[in-house]
Amino acid sequence: MKEQRKINILDYKAVGDGKTLNTEAIQQAVDACPAGGCVYVPTGTFVTGAIYLKSDMTLYLEEGSVLLGSGDLGQYPVLDYWFEGRAAECYASLINVGNRGEGEIRNLTLEGKGKIDANGVELFHKEMEEKRGMRGRALFLSHVTNLTIRGITVKQSPSWCVHLLYCRDVKVDDVRIFTRYDEDGRRYEGIFNGDGLDLDSCQNVEVTNCMIASQDDCIAIKSGRDEEGRKVGIPSENIHIANCTFRTGFGVAVGSEMSGGVRHVSVENCRFYDTFSVVSIKAPRGRGNMIEDIHIADCFHRNESREHKACKWFRGAIYIDQFYGCDEFDPEKKEEINEGTPKIRDIYMKNIDTETAEGHAVYIMGLPEMPVEHVVLENVQAKGPQGLFQKNVEGLKRIQVTVEPEEE
Repeated sequence: MKEQRKINILDYKAVGDGKTLNTEAIQQAVDACPAGGCVYVPTGTFVTGAIYLKSDMTLYLEEGSVLLGSGDLGQYPVLDYWFEGRAAECYASLINVGNRGEGEIRNLTLEGKGKIDANGVELFHKEMEEKRGMRGRALFLSHVTNLTIRGITVKQSPSWCVHLLYCRDVKVDDVRIFTRYDEDGRRYEGIFNGDGLDLDSCQNVEVTNCMIASQDDCIAIKSGRDEEGRKVGIPSENIHIANCTFRTGFGVAVGSEMSGGVRHVSVENCRFYDTFSVVSIKAPRGRGNMIEDIHIADCFHRNESREHKACKWFRGAIYIDQFYGCDEFDPEKKEEINEGTPKIRDIYMKNIDTETAEGHAVYIMGLPEMPVEHVVLENVQAKGPQGLFQKNVEGLKRIQVTVEPEEE
């Protein structure tokens, strides 16, 4: 942060008393920020509605600062967004980038030791009642090249917390995300579909040294849904997740919206506590395209929670599921292969120690017309109420693998 380029929101009459509405003041500071400059949020709680960032700037949150979402729905216009793999009208998020027709955004940084609190419990109920659009996020950042998010805490979103769409060259480091409970362990009541970090058709991403306590997927890697996603055709690829800790939620998820393709993903040296799963890979019929070259290594997982039971949405600690979300299915009945037939191949899991109180230790279910291909489990110790289940898999290789109970 360069002092001569610092734009202090106090100079635009922002008031950090936790009561005054500061949307206009903060937006004026952003709009006045010169290329290469920094919008500075000092210590205090600044209530605000939707804010729109731009290229070539830093948003710096000082330690002790909070950007707190206003509970007034009028502060969040309904905009054309993208949600759950499809174009959709959504309430604006608290922090927004790339959804006002600017084209590509470049060189954007959000950093500091401050917090972004989207006031999700209040907004969730109001947005669900009014229903003019899908629920907003805490951060919705789209079409950004060279994006850095560092040091900040992001919490209490009405739905997904940090949603990155069509972003390239991304670094997320030392970020804390809370969508299930706050830093003091107080539960956010009523919110569902509260993912932590969603990487949606993003390329060249590094996520390091983060802590995520999620109500749903901790990190979800996506790329569009069905025909609409295939038409856009932008994959998520070259994603590296390392040295992170996940507490509650559903670990790292690939899919189920993956119609633009997902490839070259690695997760290493991560710890998972009371997450239902370490990793889930989901590609049901209709999606098309491919998930390939996924590497999970050197991960430790302990799930003692029995809040969630194994079902069509959640299978176990390590699972690959191409009948994800299906109430009933015949795993032996083949369907015609077409552009909507997805493929999963080249999945590598090495040095995994997992133990769960619910579901399968390992579950792999492919399509009869398009089996999962080439899954390698090496030095994996997996324990759960149910053991290893496999169906419609070609080329499952097990090297020094222990599963309790034994394979079903």
